[in-house]
Amino acid sequence: MLISASRRTDIPACFSHWFFRRIEEGYVLVRNPMNPHQVSRVSLSPQDVDGIMFWTKNPLPMLAAGPGALKGYMYCFQFTLNAYGEDVEPNIPGKWTAMVPAFRRLSEQIGPQRVLWRYDPIFLSSAYTPEWHLQNFAALAKALSPYTCQCTISFLDYYRNTAHNMAPLGLQKISQEEKARLASGLAAIARQAGLDICACAEENLPETCGVGPASCIDSGRFARLLGCALPVPKDKTQRPGCGCAQSVDIGAYHTCPNGCLYCYANASAAAAVQNAGLHDFASPLLLGELGPGDVVTVRKMTVYRQAQMCFE
Repeated sequence: MLISASRRTDIPACFSHWFFRRIEEGYVLVRNPMNPHQVSRVSLSPQDVDGIMFWTKNPLPMLAAGPGALKGYMYCFQFTLNAYGEDVEPNIPGKWTAMVPAFRRLSEQIGPQRVLWRYDPIFLSSAYTPEWHLQNFAALAKALSPYTCQCTISFLDYYRNTAHNMAPLGLQKISQEEKARLASGLAAIARQAGLDICACAEENLPETCGVGPASCIDSGRFARLLGCALPVPKDKTQRPGCGCAQSVDIGAYHTCPNGCLYCYANASAAAAVQNAGLHDFASPLLLGELGPGDVVTVRKMTVYRQAQMCFE
């Protein structure tokens, strides 16, 4: 089984101490977001985990543990590195002073095939224009291209909470034609930098943009890294246009204190900070403890690695 850590919160940045404790103990408890009393016990034993995909804007706390902390696991990072200012991403360390060096350091530790750059979500305002995106994307692509092989883009999805949180920025609507023009410009820059570029759940982008569909949790990538067949089925629980392979997410919504205004996983920044304060690194749950009425079920972990079908 592939582990997603996590679409719901930034585990490397905010909960790495807890995660390594879970690795040591060999399991994690995960609440069902739709039914909080339904709790899954998910094995984190190396023999049960085909790979781990980390999602982060700041891997520095996890980097401090060193690469040996995850010995026995294959893992990759989806590393979001935008050029937005503190008005959009208030709690992310300096992009050029801290995050670009962190990206390079992570890549030097585990290799550019395992550190995947995300430039998303893209939105437009009077401050963040198409020209601004093209200029800043080009600067980041030049800085990161020796340290990654791929960039994933996406455009902002207007969930109710994101629309409310981002209202002060004065967002401008983006037509499909504008999306296509901007995506084409970004694709040209990526190609010049030697990067593959793909789009996450943007099935309406025309092929002429030069931006293919993304598979953010890519079983093919893990198969190549592992050197064996990994026939993980497509994840049918994700939104239309998602190309991800099936995985188990071990995070929890409304817990990330990064404070990014566009975040779909937090109802509000205040609620996320309050919930993060309830975190206990010694608990098998990311947030809180088991309580009355909670029912724990052992999650069946299907191992897809087929070592007998090794690649040359």
